[in-house]
Amino acid sequence: MDTTFWKLKDEGLLPNKYFEVDFPMIVTRKLHTIKNKPLLVRPIMELHPEDTLQIDGHMLDSKRYAIIGADLRDLSELEEKLKKCNMNTQLPTLLITECVLVYMTPEQSANLLKWAASSFETAMFINYEQVNMDDRFGQIMIENLRRRQCDLAGVETCKSLESQKERLLLNGWETASAVNMMELYSGLPRAEVNRIESLEFLDELELLEQLMRHYCLCWATRGGQELGLKEITY
Repeated sequence: MDTTFWKLKDEGLLPNKYFEVDFPMIVTRKLHTIKNKPLLVRPIMELHPEDTLQIDGHMLDSKRYAIIGADLRDLSELEEKLKKCNMNTQLPTLLITECVLVYMTPEQSANLLKWAASSFETAMFINYEQVNMDDRFGQIMIENLRRRQCDLAGVETCKSLESQKERLLLNGWETASAVNMMELYSGLPRAEVNRIESLEFLDELELLEQLMRHYCLCWATRGGQELGLKEITY
């Protein structure tokens, strides 16, 4: 249900092209929603020079937006579909994964990271997922998910901020940084914190803080010296 493409368009911040990748079943549902909601399909068509979109059950491709149904563990299929949608690996590229790598085995996520590092000349990779999963709170999180038949296949790479950074550096990325979400949240402008906290009343602040200490934001760069990518810090 992610709406980042539409938000970026509204704010005039769209990249050259925005790609979205998810499992085919999820993409099918999202395509159905897009096709039946004028507020969603109109912004795509406004940026598309042709009268019709290239669309099938598992993919939509347009001038500035593409959504692709693929399994990130099958890199040959992923690359083939991205190329079909005119992905340009020569352009500086930002890649974002949100609670994705943790559901792969460490070997599978390493392969994806290596592919990304070797495919793009200039790139930045941002990963949001669990961290500090070796402590008691982390173990309770794992047990709760397991009861729901949801195993975190890659949880061993989520032991610490250091293990998160090490994974990136071992798989082709030149720089790597990481911060837990509590530290990040504490550094937000007060006005933004007030906006977030006004969205929904929450009295379990201690639980929220524990949760945020068990999620992190990691980023890595490759190339892009002229863009100042290596100077991006928190």
